[in-house]
Amino acid sequence: MTRFQQVFGARKPVIAMVHLGAMPGTPLHDSAGGVAAILAAAAADLTALQAAGVDAVMFGNENDRPYELKVDVGSTATMAYVIGRLRDQITVPFGVNVLWDPMATMALAAATGAAFVREIFTGTYASDMGLWAPDAAAARRYGQRLGAGAVATLYNVSAEFAGSLDPRSLPDRARSAVFSSIPDAVLVSGAITGEAAAMRDLEAVKHVLPTTPVLANTGVKHATVADVLAVADGCIVGSALKVGGDTWAAVDPDRAHDFMARVRQARGH
Repeated sequence: MTRFQQVFGARKPVIAMVHLGAMPGTPLHDSAGGVAAILAAAAADLTALQAAGVDAVMFGNENDRPYELKVDVGSTATMAYVIGRLRDQITVPFGVNVLWDPMATMALAAATGAAFVREIFTGTYASDMGLWAPDAAAARRYGQRLGAGAVATLYNVSAEFAGSLDPRSLPDRARSAVFSSIPDAVLVSGAITGEAAAMRDLEAVKHVLPTTPVLANTGVKHATVADVLAVADGCIVGSALKVGGDTWAAVDPDRAHDFMARVRQARGH
């Protein structure tokens, strides 16, 4: 059994986002509500997502705009505190993603006992944050030293908010990343959070990686999830489950239940 299967089972998993409120010290932080408000909102979203029947949840700091490539330690520490406070309420596998810092992501996984991580580990990009050149070898070795070597790694190979400086095609980059960096799954994204990955990109990457799980990372919606799961080995969803489909809103229990009903139908159960 692969590590991906150990975490998610045999089905095509739906990984739902718990978008944490902006961390202390970031421009959008709610200083009046403080960390207590971040915790309360995360708890409400977690409860709604698990009640809807999602297969896993992932905690991320999408609200920490403008994004950093080397995340302030305060953000990682606050995320660890919030997740730690919620641990007794988590009933599904959970993962973490500290945008856009693989080292911080691995540290957070080790601190919280996360089962999986998502991050940009490979490639070189021209991005809104400047030149983006992560070091997969350093991050994976760091995780190993921290005792997180068994954490499943989900590699986003088509970075949001960025364009690859690599002239190779997306399928070639994905195939190379699997060979050189041994991820447990590959993710295909749209241009920004909430925008869908092109179906042709999903199909092309899956074609060259028939034995590696390939997931849709962004923009999966109620109307498209069946088509996505016909190609992909799972998906990560956030915005579609929120009130009004707004990335920054709270999870809407009705939208989440409807989404998972469509997923069950698409999976044949």
